[in-house]
Amino acid sequence: MSGAPTLALIALLIALALWVVLARGMFAAVAGFIAYGLLLTLAWVGLSAVDVAMTEAAIGGGLTGALLIGAASRLRGAGYGEVGARRGPLTRVLAVAVSVGVTAVLVVCLNWLPEPQPTLVPDVAANLDATGVGNPITGVLLAFRAMDTLLEAIVLLFALIGVWSLTPDAAWGQRPDVAHDVDPDGVLAYVARVLPPIGVVIAIYILWVGADAPGGKFQGATVLAAMWLLAMMAGLARAPLIGRASLRAWLVAGPLVFVAIGVYGVWRAGAFLAYPDGFAKPLIVVIEIALMPSLAITLALLLAGAPRDTGGRHE
Repeated sequence: MSGAPTLALIALLIALALWVVLARGMFAAVAGFIAYGLLLTLAWVGLSAVDVAMTEAAIGGGLTGALLIGAASRLRGAGYGEVGARRGPLTRVLAVAVSVGVTAVLVVCLNWLPEPQPTLVPDVAANLDATGVGNPITGVLLAFRAMDTLLEAIVLLFALIGVWSLTPDAAWGQRPDVAHDVDPDGVLAYVARVLPPIGVVIAIYILWVGADAPGGKFQGATVLAAMWLLAMMAGLARAPLIGRASLRAWLVAGPLVFVAIGVYGVWRAGAFLAYPDGFAKPLIVVIEIALMPSLAITLALLLAGAPRDTGGRHE
């Protein structure tokens, strides 16, 4: 991507960033943030960083945007809908100034990078064959920096525990309430019937090709989580009881398999998360398959939020 399209994309990104900061309404700001994330996805595609683009679309524009919509809805329902209107000019000027300041610091840091710029690309390229995978991103995430990936999966679990900790005592063990008042013959119900089977196939495909092409368990899990949420929002599926033992088993299964393979590496390769010669790719695929359902459930329940107080009625 170069020339006029690049300049147009940069101009749109700056305009949307200003819109997010200056918009008076919460929903208008959230809509701008989601559009900003989607445009940022195009920017990553233009830089040939397809894996990063997929993550940005799933997390930056998708999951985070949905979380912000839910937060804005609950704030409005709690009587805080006028929060945006109370923000004064000083707050907006400070927000713009901080954003510009952070951007300026990043630009200065980039200009101070030594020449040639430090990079681990040659080392990754030289050792990628030992992992057996063709996608360097997968090689980095599940071989060279596997500990980081394991900790990220565990952090997501802690985030979910944090969300559940907000559950009122009277609602503990119940289901998150994500169902909307939907017309059974309406558009949302129709889409929720048609889209999930397609989404499941796409998620499995993204997982399967992730070893050798852009994709992987996180992107696949995001698609699965979105399909499950769609069905729940349309009233076609119910959120699980958060006290159910099988749910908690699914949540920890992926990280536990990851840890078990790490311990196996101590025994067979001399280090935690080291892979024995010739077994790197099979073990990476096992980790990806084990993590995807755990991540999908975690992401969906993070978005579903904590169960609400239903007056002490347990289902």
